[in-house]
Amino acid sequence: MCGIVGYVGRRECAPILLEGLGQLEYRGYDSAGLAVCGPAGLRVVRKAGRLGALREAMPRRLAGRTGIAHTRWATQGEPSDGNAHPHLDASGRIAIVHNGIIENAPVLRARLGAAGVELASETDSEVLAHLIAAELAPDRPLEDAVRRALAAVEGTYGLAVLDRDRPETIVAARNGAPVIVGVGEREMLVASDIAALVRHTTQVVHLDDGELAVLDRDGFRTLALDATPTQKRPFSIDWSLEQYDRDGYAHFMRKEIHEQPAALRRALSGRIDERFATAHLGGVGLSPREVLAIRRVKLLGCGTAYYAGLAGAQLIEGLARIPADAEPASEFRYRNPVIEPDVLYVAVSQSGETADTLAAVHEVQRKGGQVLGVVNVVGSSIARACDGIYLHAGPEVSVASTKVFTSMLASIGLLALGLGRVRDLGPADGARLIRGLRRLPEQVEQVLAREAEVAAVAAQIAEARSMLFVGRNRGYPIALEGAQKLKEISYIHAEAYQASELKHGPLALVSPELPTLLVIPDDELFDKSIATAQQIRARRGPLVAVGQERAAAAQAASVAAGEPLFDALLEVPRSEPELDPVLLVVPLQLLAYHASVLLGRDVDQPRNLAKSVTVE
Repeated sequence: MCGIVGYVGRRECAPILLEGLGQLEYRGYDSAGLAVCGPAGLRVVRKAGRLGALREAMPRRLAGRTGIAHTRWATQGEPSDGNAHPHLDASGRIAIVHNGIIENAPVLRARLGAAGVELASETDSEVLAHLIAAELAPDRPLEDAVRRALAAVEGTYGLAVLDRDRPETIVAARNGAPVIVGVGEREMLVASDIAALVRHTTQVVHLDDGELAVLDRDGFRTLALDATPTQKRPFSIDWSLEQYDRDGYAHFMRKEIHEQPAALRRALSGRIDERFATAHLGGVGLSPREVLAIRRVKLLGCGTAYYAGLAGAQLIEGLARIPADAEPASEFRYRNPVIEPDVLYVAVSQSGETADTLAAVHEVQRKGGQVLGVVNVVGSSIARACDGIYLHAGPEVSVASTKVFTSMLASIGLLALGLGRVRDLGPADGARLIRGLRRLPEQVEQVLAREAEVAAVAAQIAEARSMLFVGRNRGYPIALEGAQKLKEISYIHAEAYQASELKHGPLALVSPELPTLLVIPDDELFDKSIATAQQIRARRGPLVAVGQERAAAAQAASVAAGEPLFDALLEVPRSEPELDPVLLVVPLQLLAYHASVLLGRDVDQPRNLAKSVTVE
């Protein structure tokens, strides 16, 4: 993995490929390369490191109108020039770029070695080039060689293939890793992400698993692995190149934190029914009878999406009175889960391509269950696999997810409101929650206006080696997300616990050297959260709180008494209790961001992480 770009058409392709790779930098990578078919034949340039290193290694002129390019995150074989993509067969005729994992690569490598083929890299991907080359025949098109080679492959792939002897064609294939075809004017593109296409076209086609595309300058056609033609029609995307610009911000992450009010307004737009105090759920194809038959809801996601699922489960239980829980999608299918017909499964994913979450969707569907998607990317795999709710948050470039988290919470809140309406959520409660949802964008703006206060606290914790995040009930998923943000972009070790569990083990860690952050909403457990704060202070632990009016009052009283309860308090407005997590998480996003900047980290591209996780 991580990024693929290909072009065939009427223009010189090297600048287009490099520009496309630049648009994919946000996904994370450790090396890059490209292959171009032109008057000089097939020429390949590969380099470990950033795109700047690749540009410096490029010849002054690299002519050709067909090419493929790649940014790689190492999965097999360390980052190096030799392990970078594209990979070639032994004769230098076939070039491939590949996202995914070839699970039977050791077997294939051994088979190729026994046939006298000497592999040049440590990667699993290189075997694809040699397998395709072995299937070439003068009387068969390139896609036949690709199909035959893939028949021997076990694993996942997003693949683009170039043949030196057929320089007007690119063949792409997909199984478990996204591949998107861009339809231009007498030119065609292929990429692993829409970001690489938006400068050139708004017309795209998403390949399905087990599907190939054959591209030339005049168009494309698609087929299955058994050579059966398939039918695909392009659809329009509404994301623009400008949305991938930092717009004056130093980092995409800060820009996206500040885009949250607008993203929330889009998430809510057109979905609230004031007359009946409920939500319109356009993509959710559930009849009232089907809603009444739901006995339980299970939310599935990974990382930030999983934490959104934990908070969302509380929303669904509280608003719809349906038992709900969340589970990491990465582990779900491996326990051979019992899929029950009266359980509604909800897959949560920013990209809609998260490999583990997509596999969980397939597991549910294979066993006859019903699954909805909560996704941001229109036309993504999860969006196409099931009905669901689009977030409409706009492209999220920074690896660390922020605006999509709050949009997920709002969208799951709408789902809970819609389910609750059918299951007799009272009109008064419905109206109360709609008022709360309406207020959220403005209240997030109020939180963002106090960014300087958060930056000052970040300066206090930036030198810590480790940090605890704790919260009760609705505060716990937010503590998890806060710890996730801090560890992934600042590299400060951070762990989150339920505040009620602190005395069952983690309290042993509390000391003057270990800061704790307490998420303390104004809820029915406020007094218990204050007791947690007092336990930490009794052990001289530095304590930062994110809270609301009651926390501010408690802090003021303690300061007046000469013994401040918190070393710092980041105050947010009160919303309806069920919606408070949307506001409580914003200071934690800013805290992680400013700590990361102070430590000189690569905020948008943290080490070892990729934006769209398409391999296990």
